[in-house]
This record gives sequence, C-alpha cells and structure tokens, in this order.
Amino acid sequence: MANTLTAPIPASSSKYKHSLYYLVAAAISLLLIWLALGIGFGDWSSPNHLDDTIWQLRYPRVATALLVGMALSVSGAALQALFENPLADPSLIGTSGGAALGVVLVLALGFGGVGIPLAAFSGSVLVCLFILACHRFLGGGQMGLLILGFVISAFCAAVVSLILFMSDDMVLRSATNWLSGSMAEAGFVPLRYAMVSMILGLAILLPLGRQLDGLMLGEAAAKSLGIKVGVVRCLVVIASALLTGAAVSLAGVIGFIGMMVPNLLAILFGGGRMRLMIWSGWLGAILLLLIDGTARHVAYPVDVPVGIVLALLGGPFFIWLFVRSSRR
Repeated sequence: MANTLTAPIPASSSKYKHSLYYLVAAAISLLLIWLALGIGFGDWSSPNHLDDTIWQLRYPRVATALLVGMALSVSGAALQALFENPLADPSLIGTSGGAALGVVLVLALGFGGVGIPLAAFSGSVLVCLFILACHRFLGGGQMGLLILGFVISAFCAAVVSLILFMSDDMVLRSATNWLSGSMAEAGFVPLRYAMVSMILGLAILLPLGRQLDGLMLGEAAAKSLGIKVGVVRCLVVIASALLTGAAVSLAGVIGFIGMMVPNLLAILFGGGRMRLMIWSGWLGAILLLLIDGTARHVAYPVDVPVGIVLALLGGPFFIWLFVRSSRR
C-alpha cells in the first residue's frame, strides 16, 4: 500500500487550490475597490449613493492607482530578471526618471494627447537601453548598477527641475505635484492611452516568463537552453518601457513598489517568473490602491502624494533587501 504521506497530490486538488486563490484575490480586489470609491472629504460613504460629480472624481483616481501599481510591479519583476538583480526597480535604475523627462519635454513644447505616453515610452526605453549596455559591457556588479541608476535618475530630475523653473506655463507648474507621484488625475494623458500602452507591454512581457527564468541562470546557461538572449533583452526593455512610461504619464515618478512587491512574493512563495509577474501585478495594484486610500483618509484635507508614502516605506525595505542580498 502506498504511503499516504508521500503520495503525489492529485492534479484536480492542485487545480482546485489555484481556483480558490483566484477567487480570494478577486474578492479582496472588489472589496478594496468598493471601499476606496467611498473615501472622500475625510469620511467614508457608500459608493452606491455617489452622485455623478463625485463618481467622476473618484473613479479615475481608483483606476489610476490600480493601473500604475500593476504596471510598475510587473515591470519591476521583469527588470530584476533582466539585470539578475533583486534591487532593480523602474525608479531606482532611472527608467521612471527618463519617462518623466520625456513627458515634461513634450509639455514644454506644447504637445499633448497621445504624444505624452509616446514621449514617456521613448525616455524610458532610451534610459533602459543605456543602462543595459553599461551593465553588459562595462560590468560593475550590483553596486555599479545602482550607482549608475542613481546618477541617471539625478540627471533626469535636474533637467526636469530646470525646465519647470524656467517655465511660466501653468501646465508645467502643475506638474510639480504630479512628479511627486500623485494619484490625483493630472489630465496630461487620458486613461485609455495609458491602458493601450500597458496592454501592449503585458502582451510582450508575460509570454517571456520561461526565458526570463533562463536569463536568471546567467547568459551562458540561457544560451545553452536555446534562449535568444539578445532578442529577449530587447523585448523586455521595450515591454518594461511601455509599462513604466504609461505609469509615469499617469501618476509621475513612484518609487520602490516595483522592487518591494516582486521580492516579497518571491521570498514568501517563489515560483516561475511568469507566475511572479502575474501575482506582482495583482498585489502591486491592490497595495497602491490601499496606500493611496489610507493616506487620503488619514491626512485629509491634505492630499499627500502616494510617492512620498512609498518612499518612506521603501527606504527601510531597500536597506534590508540590500543587506540580505549582500550576505548571500
């Protein structure tokens, strides 16, 4: 008789467990969205009784938080595999800064509409390609990547500040709060444009899960597995730039969430990169919505940018993760 303690788990049981996880995730998501829609004016009221004006103010903010949190978390999970570095994050390695610079340049030139997400994508992909080239050909290891990312982020931030300082345009002046990472609707780009960019990024990135798993084993091992390393890297850069650029065009520069969420899931549950990207997208969306809603409720009437709150949470997490990675 087979030992029941060592007998394999039936496939139907595993499928049932996964279905249960999805149902729980969906229930949590719907509950938090419903609660977030009711937050406003320092109090909470049932979303069922919102009038059209209040709905038009709260719905875009909730949708923005979900989309931005999803995009940055999925992008962070992919970039960590691309650079073989758990500390990689769209804001820490400069891709968010490049996207913000692209948006501000376009606004300064008087363009808008679809030009804004295109500019954000262009700035993000150029910075990512530059960092990837330096990381590939110059080396420098984990610390070199972080230093290079910090330098590029600082440079992009300095150029952005210079443009804002020298501009008399009220649109550019209003970008100051947006650059801090605000979920308030900035009006620079419609949600539908950002959603198209994010869908394209996800369509490119998610099928690359197995190739990203191979890249994390090292370039030589990936090539021995038949992975076209150059093609995969270019696709990941383009997809991450689409996601990051769309997120920045909606909510400005928001740091650390793309680093924190994938690492938390990898430490707690592990799994392949595609599974990690999917669950990172869900948790990132829910986490950003939760943080923004809590900050709005607690700090009312001050609208604290969620980017500031995440920086306060992400700093200690970054230090802990850096020390943990250095000891391994």
